[in-house]
Amino acid sequence: MINSYTAYTYEIDDHETAVKDIKSQLNMEKNMKKNTVGILACDHEFVTAGAVKEICRNLPFEVIGGVSTAQGINGTGTEGAMIFTLMMFTSDSVEFKICLTETLKGDYQKSITDAYNNINGGISENPAFIISVAPYMRENSGEFYVDALTKASGGAPCFGTMAIDDSNDIENSCSICNGEAYKDRMAMILFYGDVNPKFYTASISNDKILNQAALITSSENHVLKEVNGRPVAEFFEKLNLTKASRTDYAMMALPFIVDYNDGTPPVSKAFVSLDEKENAICAGIMPEGATLYIGVIDKDDVLLTTSQIVREALEENRDAKNMLIYSCVTRGMSLDGDICAEIRKVKDTVSDKIQFMMVYSGGEMCPATVDRSGNKLINRFHNNTFVLCIF
Repeated sequence: MINSYTAYTYEIDDHETAVKDIKSQLNMEKNMKKNTVGILACDHEFVTAGAVKEICRNLPFEVIGGVSTAQGINGTGTEGAMIFTLMMFTSDSVEFKICLTETLKGDYQKSITDAYNNINGGISENPAFIISVAPYMRENSGEFYVDALTKASGGAPCFGTMAIDDSNDIENSCSICNGEAYKDRMAMILFYGDVNPKFYTASISNDKILNQAALITSSENHVLKEVNGRPVAEFFEKLNLTKASRTDYAMMALPFIVDYNDGTPPVSKAFVSLDEKENAICAGIMPEGATLYIGVIDKDDVLLTTSQIVREALEENRDAKNMLIYSCVTRGMSLDGDICAEIRKVKDTVSDKIQFMMVYSGGEMCPATVDRSGNKLINRFHNNTFVLCIF
């Protein structure tokens, strides 16, 4: 069994107060068990001011996490952009191991495989699941990381986020491991023992998906070249989206919905831009043979799908004690300037039933369930999606 406890602080510059805030809320003398680990989220200002390093230095357990545009936990007034949040997992029966990769620039697969093998070496069992945080990097798709970690771990369920900041060029996106921030490394928590996480995703209601489906007939990794045997630019023209496809950020609220046609739920992928050949650059792999739809994100649907999936997770896991959530920043951007509305919706739905932390993401890692019993999972990388892990 794993128990969790959450804490927060708004204090950026007064490090002594920040440390006291976190330690007093966690009440570690009373709550810590044999094995303990933490996951954090914060605005980048907490990194540059040194608050992250000082808080982690004063905690008697290891911590990973990343920067975000907004985050929140249980309680009143415990959500926002300029806030530091932390979730402490503690157990007598479940073990936790933390690892940090070398740079993800270049041979990212070797970096992930080596980090996993170095920490997992000598252990006869694979971890029950893995939580990972990688920085948003223009060089790589998060899908590459998911595939590399899946191969390295023998298919262990992988859940996590691409950390993202709110600067115009996203230059301060970084993962965090034991107080140190990294713009090119992935941090991971490996869970070993009697823990059975369940995973849920929410993206767009069916009535928000346009009816015109298309077959992906030519692609290369995350570059979409042809649909229905014709250039993708013609697909945009048919939907009167030619102008939007050539304008930065104009299609952020119009994600691609990709059905792999393998029994797993469709996955949302973000359109990034057109290249010089008018191919569509996407934020995830666009496999040939998959079916493509276009969806529409709006505030009402974001809040509706969020409440529905949280309620479903709670009803199906009544004995669970812990809930970790990552939601795509594009969902927050659709909330008419009130980025915390989705976090408050989670609070309203959860009430005091379970401890949770929710963090905005630049890309979401979450297994897709082939059957509702949860007996078969396939690790996936998502965009424009609300992903939830409960255990």
